[in-house]
Parts: sequence; structure tokens; C-alpha cells
Amino acid sequence: MKTSRLARIVIAAMALGIGAARPVQAEEIAIGTASRSGVYFQVGQAICRLLSAATTQHGISCQALPTDGSIYNLQQIRAGRLPVGVVQSDWQYRAANGTGIFKSVGPDPELRALFSVHGEPFTVVARRDAGIESFDDLKGKRVNIGNPGSGQRATMEVLMDAKGWDKNVFSLANELSASEQSLALCHDRVQAMVYVVGHPNASVAQAVDLCDALIVPVTGPVVDRLLTDNPYYARTQVPGGVYKDNPKPVDTFGVKATVVASTRLSPDTAYLLVKTVFENLDDFKKQHPAFANLEAAGMIKDGLSAPLHEGALRYYREKGWL
Repeated sequence: MKTSRLARIVIAAMALGIGAARPVQAEEIAIGTASRSGVYFQVGQAICRLLSAATTQHGISCQALPTDGSIYNLQQIRAGRLPVGVVQSDWQYRAANGTGIFKSVGPDPELRALFSVHGEPFTVVARRDAGIESFDDLKGKRVNIGNPGSGQRATMEVLMDAKGWDKNVFSLANELSASEQSLALCHDRVQAMVYVVGHPNASVAQAVDLCDALIVPVTGPVVDRLLTDNPYYARTQVPGGVYKDNPKPVDTFGVKATVVASTRLSPDTAYLLVKTVFENLDDFKKQHPAFANLEAAGMIKDGLSAPLHEGALRYYREKGWL
């Protein structure tokens, strides 16, 4: 999504659900997500459906914007060109603390957390004819490592760095977006692809259904050290039985998808967004299978390293959750 479009988004203050309603301006809340084929886009759409329905009488609209992913969203939020974004918990941590690729710009003092959503396993999908049975088997293969600016690319690079790899260990390191990679796998342009995503996922299902792909485990001493050194990572599994001919759970590690904003987002707007999601949580959970097991108690703390937004904190305290 081009910056010029994001720059036109107007964020106006409002109050709703806090005593008597005051007159407010019509506003458009844009939520930066990722590829249309990914679960982040479904998060944005689910929030917008609920928020727009709850505020129809006020002329408020909400739009889920496809973007390049977590890092792009965090950069645009910091620059004031995006009010809300969906990002991986590890990149929320790095942006909040000024580490990793954010070291040169330092911590983002205005980054704020709203809530977390589903877990996201680091997922490796490979053609069965490629002879790939473990992450180490990717060496010498044609691999899509993800587009620059995406969380999947950044997480892949973290794991590669931990293993002492660079792109030269692959016979081809492709940089396709999530929406392009499954067809590339099926056409044998790449033999494997990586994705940090909630399951089930349409792109992974397409790869499995159309080109007989399998889910590859990501385990071993290097992964163990990553988990020990980085508390925002956790052991997890890609569930068994959600994809054709992949009946068993597959061990890997993962992060949380989180919804973040800037202090530029007014407390009243943040309050309304959070209130709408949590007071319609059952409806939200029905919007995608990856949301089915969400619980409020975990959503207000898991994977959140930036301070809570003032508006979110107000709602959580009203509910007696904090």
C-alpha cells in the first residue's frame, strides 16, 4: 500500500461508550495487515466488520489495508502514516525496544499495544519430491524466504543467522510475497516456502492441495537456544488434520499476532475499538478458524511488550481485568 494513500487517512477524536456520547466527526480507521491471503488481513477485516457495525450511526468506517507485513506496518505507524497495524509479537518487541533492524532508529516511544490474537507457527511447506524432511534439508534447495518488510522474512533471517546461514546456502533464495508463493511451489519455481501464520491458512492449503506438499518440522538445538534467549518465541505445532495428507501435528516454534497503534490514535478511538472487539468476542472468533480458541485473559497480555494504549488500558480497568 503506497504511503501517499495512507497519508490521506484522517484520524478524528470521538467518544462512545464513555458516559453520554458527544458529537464526533466522520472518520476512517485504517488497519495495516499483510497479504490478502494471510490471516492478518482476516484480523483487520474482522475488526472492521464489528467496528463499522457498532458505529454506523456516527458515520465511522474502518478499512483493512493489505500491506507488506509486520515491519512495514510498524514503520508506517512510527511515521504517523498508519493508525493501527497487525504485527508479529517479536517485531513488536524489537520496535518497542529499538533492537534488531530497529536499532538504528532506536525505540519507538509512541508505540502502544491494544491486544493480541492468534498464535502463529513458523511454518515450512515443501514439495514431497524435494527430499526435505527437516529445516536443515533446505540447504542447497530453491526456497522462498519471503518478501522484504514481512514478518515471515524477518523471522526466517533470525533463524538463518542463528544457524550461521546466509542466502548463499540455498540454490535460489526467492523473495515472493505470501500471496505468490504457493503457486511458485506448485510450478516448481521453488521447492519450499516459509510462512509465519495462523492455521488453517488458504495459501498453505493451496500448496498442499495442488502440489502434494508437506509441513516440515522446525526443531533442534538452535531453535532451543532461540526460545531460551527470546521470551516472545514459544514452542508450538502446526495442527494435524487441517491440511490434506498432513494428519499429524508438526513441531515448530512461533509468535503471537498482535494489534498495535500509536499514541497518535486518540484514547477514545482506541477505547471504542477495543470495547467493540471484546464485547463481541464470540462473533470475532467466528470470523476465522484461527480465532476459535481466543480468550480475553490471554489477549490482554500474551505477546504484548509495548505499553498498553491509554484507551485500551481504560477499558481493561473498567472490566476489572487489570
